[in-house]
Amino acid sequence: MSLQVEKLENSMAKLTIEVSSQELEAAIQKAYQKNKNRISVPGFRKGKVPRQIIEKMYGKEVFYEDAANILLPDAYEKALAECEESIVSSPEIEVTQIEAGKPFIFTAQVALKPEIRLGKYKGVEVEMQDTGVKEEEIDAQIEKERENNARTIEVEGRAVENGDIVTIDFEGFIDGVAFEGGKGENYPLTIGSGAFIPGFEEQLIGKNKDEETQVNVTFPEDYHAENLKGKDAVFHVAIKEVKTKELPELDDEFASEVSEFDTLAEYREDVKKKLAERKEKEAADAKETAVIDAIIADAALEIPDAMLKTQQRQMADEFAQRIQIQGLSLEQYYQFTGTDSEKLMEELKPQAERRIRSRLALEAIVAAEGITASEEDYENEMARMGQIYNMEPDKVKEMLGENEKAKKQIMDDLAITKAVEFVVKQAKEKPAKEEAK
Repeated sequence: MSLQVEKLENSMAKLTIEVSSQELEAAIQKAYQKNKNRISVPGFRKGKVPRQIIEKMYGKEVFYEDAANILLPDAYEKALAECEESIVSSPEIEVTQIEAGKPFIFTAQVALKPEIRLGKYKGVEVEMQDTGVKEEEIDAQIEKERENNARTIEVEGRAVENGDIVTIDFEGFIDGVAFEGGKGENYPLTIGSGAFIPGFEEQLIGKNKDEETQVNVTFPEDYHAENLKGKDAVFHVAIKEVKTKELPELDDEFASEVSEFDTLAEYREDVKKKLAERKEKEAADAKETAVIDAIIADAALEIPDAMLKTQQRQMADEFAQRIQIQGLSLEQYYQFTGTDSEKLMEELKPQAERRIRSRLALEAIVAAEGITASEEDYENEMARMGQIYNMEPDKVKEMLGENEKAKKQIMDDLAITKAVEFVVKQAKEKPAKEEAK
């Protein structure tokens, strides 16, 4: 295999990769073996037709596409290993020569890691985050715990109020015709939750158990179902049950039931402590984000389109894996949200751009400051991951691929983490701007 690299404009390059005629011949023969059982020729049993006969009948090119598909992945991987440039995108492949007896030649257009010119990254000024815990925040957290421990009781002798939980049967009609998806039975609905179309829940307030009523609504213009957007609808609703939440008394008994403390005062102090810890963590995260944003805003960088698209596809794959864990496929997500792959890619574009800019800026800081990860850092990271996955460090290494390439990637990531710690430590905090009254 031979490789030629031609640098193009905008951090792009064209790789010309040549594979020997002998390797092409072996790939054609492999393609023949793969396909011979599918080809029928009069006078020959299926799978027994000689390659020369097939090529004579269908042309020598009959196996070229499969042969190219056999050769391309391995040849491109070898070219990547040989190439001294840093390639940061998926390739656009074009076969330029494929003919038996001649070398197989193809090109791969790729993005190269763009140059970045750092601006200010030491002593970046960011707004100070408020980590103080207010009394109303403590009250709200305790109230949420009361809600979680509330009893649900049936309502007697009064009409539906905001916050009640009603069980309803309903069916929706547009111009007198029932529409698909507009019917439900024994549906639990919390009044005021906003779970239904705007205006639906409010019209149930003042109604009573066993009462039947009509609810008039207009579907929003941005509703996910195309056939219902902006349409006026009438729902026939039967209220079968009305319940409400009964909150526990806010006393020492409540505190002992929901915590390890015997008194409400002790429980309240613990809530305050945990809120403070959470706010400090949130403030640290916000400071880190602000510092990185300031650094990349002051850095000069042009991202090649191919690099950005590759990052978007990678993030889309990550998103698909996350929702799959929740039992949802991408197709179902698109259906439920009224979106598609093109819209998802567009939504991911700003995040993808920030991820690229921050990574390249931090890599430049690593180089400028001579930041490195040590063997001790690497072993500590393996031990940390081992605790997460409940595995021995050696098993973690095996899982990640115990080779120099895998280790280098982890060491590079650890150096990036150190660079983040470096710039955050160097940053200066200034009081937050007061909101205009």
